[in-house]
Amino acid sequence: MVDAMEDRFLKLDKDRPFESPVTYEPSPRRVRVLLAGQTVADSRNVLLVLEQNHTPVYYFPRSDVRMEFATETNKHTNCPHKGDASYWSIAVGDKTVQNAMWAYLEPIEGAEALRDHVAFYWNKMDNWFEEDDEVYVHPRDPYKRVDVLNSSRHVRVELNGETLAETRRPRLLFETSLPTRYYIPKLDVRMDLLTPTDTRSRCPYKGEAVYWSVTAGGKEYTDMVWSYPLPIPECPKVENLMCFFNERVDIYVDGELQECGTTPWSK
Repeated sequence: MVDAMEDRFLKLDKDRPFESPVTYEPSPRRVRVLLAGQTVADSRNVLLVLEQNHTPVYYFPRSDVRMEFATETNKHTNCPHKGDASYWSIAVGDKTVQNAMWAYLEPIEGAEALRDHVAFYWNKMDNWFEEDDEVYVHPRDPYKRVDVLNSSRHVRVELNGETLAETRRPRLLFETSLPTRYYIPKLDVRMDLLTPTDTRSRCPYKGEAVYWSVTAGGKEYTDMVWSYPLPIPECPKVENLMCFFNERVDIYVDGELQECGTTPWSK
């Protein structure tokens, strides 16, 4: 089961290399959207919309969308940067998702690129593909970078005065706009203090994560550590390594307590 933690990805502050609140970029990728096993949209001419403080959104030419699955609803919203949006529900076979698709029928000045385009709520559709690779949570941001580096730094994870993990062979993951994450081999983690949970989350840059709770100082802390058993091919170096939330434990690197700052996963 993918839990509500996935929704934390839906609004993340982003440092973008442009000043406009919304930017429209043609994407060279073929993008497909599926619901109940049927392809609802399939386009080689999608528009990638980058809006400050939001994750990217794909807009499809209306001609590349199976509009016979769509029924317009009476829902309308307004965006100061794009105009008034109209909504459609999508029905395929016995499955119907309400207000799953929207469009700006008369976009305001500066947003004309959206004319004759529609977009879908990512989590209301069943599957998304960029070319032939399935993608999770939201489109990959071309201005976001993920690097994983081998390190010999001394990393120690502590909670309530109890050491949960200690290693001199971590892999450090650097991801735009997020704190450094320290991925640790299981042999260097106190696995006896960890209990697996049913929580699952997905990341478009790394894949699907599984979680463990931690017992420290006689208290249990839910979903404190995660791992990617089968990361996507672009991020193989974190496979089966363990990572603790910087925001909820004390992490010492070469003896120095690391500051984390505020993130969507802060307490």
